[in-house]
Amino acid sequence: MKNAIDRLIDKIKETGNPTVMGLDPRYEMLPECVTNKYPKTLEGAAQAIIEYNKALIDETCDIIPAIKPQIAFYEMFGVPGMKAFEETCKYAKEKGMIVIVDAKRGDIGSTAAGYSNAYLGKTKIGDMEEAIFDVDFITVNPYMGTDCVKPFIEDCKKYNKGLFILVKTSNPSSGELQDIKLESGEEVYTNVAKLVEKWGEELRGEYNYSSIAAVVGATYPKQLEDIRKTAPHTFFLIPGYGAQGGKPEDIALGFDKNGLGGIVNASRSLMCAYKSDRWKDEFQESDYAKATRAEAIRMKEELNSVL
Repeated sequence: MKNAIDRLIDKIKETGNPTVMGLDPRYEMLPECVTNKYPKTLEGAAQAIIEYNKALIDETCDIIPAIKPQIAFYEMFGVPGMKAFEETCKYAKEKGMIVIVDAKRGDIGSTAAGYSNAYLGKTKIGDMEEAIFDVDFITVNPYMGTDCVKPFIEDCKKYNKGLFILVKTSNPSSGELQDIKLESGEEVYTNVAKLVEKWGEELRGEYNYSSIAAVVGATYPKQLEDIRKTAPHTFFLIPGYGAQGGKPEDIALGFDKNGLGGIVNASRSLMCAYKSDRWKDEFQESDYAKATRAEAIRMKEELNSVL
């Protein structure tokens, strides 16, 4: 059986598109043609999110290899929101997409194992074991050290799943911690990249990348280039494209000579394409999913032009 990163790379090659669609459904971003169908309650909001997400998945599953739901935008709607999250993940997998959950979990010991059980492994009750959310990848914050990553890695080995570990994030203040110089002269992010490369040694697949992968932002191209050299077997999830200002030519620095090695996240630019200046005159609000498809094709062509 292929490991998690090989399955992701296979989908990228199949679709010809190194893009992951972030599904971060802020209620106010959803089109009124969807929200007006449901009561203004937590349950109604969750139903609107499910309809919206499914429409985007239906319209893009043949051209986008993966989705990345950000768990916060489901948790904020309580239990109904988490049901919407679960249904979204299941639906995307049924459509053949890879599911990367952006949860940035990071704790030690039994707590880390509990998080990992929920998303990558299984929960045991007596003689029964059950996969709960059963997604393909989860994002992890490593800043408590190996202790907080090890339970996730063990489940990746056991259940053929993957991680994206925060190395250099795309937010403006990331340098306050991640760019600090150590006594060795290396930045913190460089040291973390080396750890990720080491943690992933046993989970490299046929493309020579590991299922223990990294989050490296497009908004810092110099660091992106440096980390690619530091961690040649580490696959990158690259946020920061589009609304955050990451440029295609910068993103290319995170890929290898074969055009592999990364997947680029776009959330607002895809989810809200129907509102953008580029597409608002061409698509009505009710055509929001078609606008997302048009933007996905444009983004795919833009990325492939520099890869």
